[in-house]
Amino acid sequence: MQGILYLFPVTLGDTPIDKVLPPHNGAIISTIRHFIVENERTARRFLRKSDPAFDIDGSTFYILNKHTSPEEIASYLKPAKEGLSVGLLSEAGCPAIADPGSDIVRIAQQSGITVVPLVGPSSIVLSLMASGFNGQSFAFNGYLPIDSTERAKTLKRLEQRIYNEHQTQIFIETPYRNHKLIDELSKNCQPSTKLCVAANLTCNDEWVKTMPVKQWAKEKVELSKIPAIFLLYK
Repeated sequence: MQGILYLFPVTLGDTPIDKVLPPHNGAIISTIRHFIVENERTARRFLRKSDPAFDIDGSTFYILNKHTSPEEIASYLKPAKEGLSVGLLSEAGCPAIADPGSDIVRIAQQSGITVVPLVGPSSIVLSLMASGFNGQSFAFNGYLPIDSTERAKTLKRLEQRIYNEHQTQIFIETPYRNHKLIDELSKNCQPSTKLCVAANLTCNDEWVKTMPVKQWAKEKVELSKIPAIFLLYK
């Protein structure tokens, strides 16, 4: 009998675990000793936070990032094929959602390994819930192009979808470029198009604000080092 691949969400920022993750997750974590992670140090910190008595030294960690070869990725599921369950940990939020892990999940599905997603916070879903935008039809676009010309074209294309398809457009940015993105939105989008910015969700200093793009150009907010989600709608 094969083991199970569990997909473990983690907290967003330093949010207390009991605020956003159910006890059920911790109970399953305590039974697993093989973890696929993006960063071993932060994974160890999360596991210790989940259970101070967790056997960190008795666990094996497999690193999954942009440098991991396809051959390595496939080998990470060997314990599951031998009957041992494996945990996939996100760096923040949910595994495989704007986060590495989809390749592991795909291989598990192809190999007949049971995949179990567990409940936890997703900044994408939480921001959409709080935006006031269309939650029936939406698209997550990840990072926009860095090149300013390409970014302007992309923003205009996404704005067109808002008005033609009534679809909420969601994207993210590297925190130090947040202010530049807001500036580019104000220059390339219609003044009446609405922008929602959701920052530090689930943390003590979280905030979510929705306003027309033209108002954001005048808004004084400090976002240069803060993880944020950006949503556009009409």
